[in-house]
Amino acid sequence: MDAIMRFKGLISSMLFCEIKTHDTELLAKTPYRAGVYQASKELGGGVAQVQKTVSKAQQLISREFLTHIYDDGTPTGVELSTTRPRQVVVIGSLREFTHNGRVNPEKINSFELYRTSIQDVEIITFDELYQRACFIVEDR
Repeated sequence: MDAIMRFKGLISSMLFCEIKTHDTELLAKTPYRAGVYQASKELGGGVAQVQKTVSKAQQLISREFLTHIYDDGTPTGVELSTTRPRQVVVIGSLREFTHNGRVNPEKINSFELYRTSIQDVEIITFDELYQRACFIVEDR
């Protein structure tokens, strides 16, 4: 796993994150069928990896350990919610779907259908993450 984050708030929760690179392919180079593109091996693998890591974490780490974090046996006062930790894969760029400044609608549609069909895993591209960060910073 590339990152495990804990959010502070009324309920402190965990997020598991698998990070690929900005130039990792999102879709296979050639269509599976006319107008149908399948997820790349790296995208499918990243999703499977984050799902398996969360599954193992929920199974192997006792509920007491996740609920109350200890430092050498002493409670730290940090508590976590362990119900369905958020899962994120940061990968690639939407520029993959453009050619000569124009968007390929079949590729973008195939990608959107794939990422919205994956339950419990948010798939976000580096350019989308950058735009979110800009929005947050500009909003302040």
